[in-house]
Amino acid sequence: MTRITLALIALLGLVACETVAGAGQDIENAGEAIQAESNEVQYGS
Repeated sequence: MTRITLALIALLGLVACETVAGAGQDIENAGEAIQAESNEVQYGS
């Protein structure tokens, strides 16, 4: 493989990792928001 091909494969790998990490953070934030709303309904505060 040429250096350009290897560089493109590496770049795509890094982009995919960042996308998965970002999605994980979004899911975590959504879970925290749901938990906060649940606590508000349960405890009324």
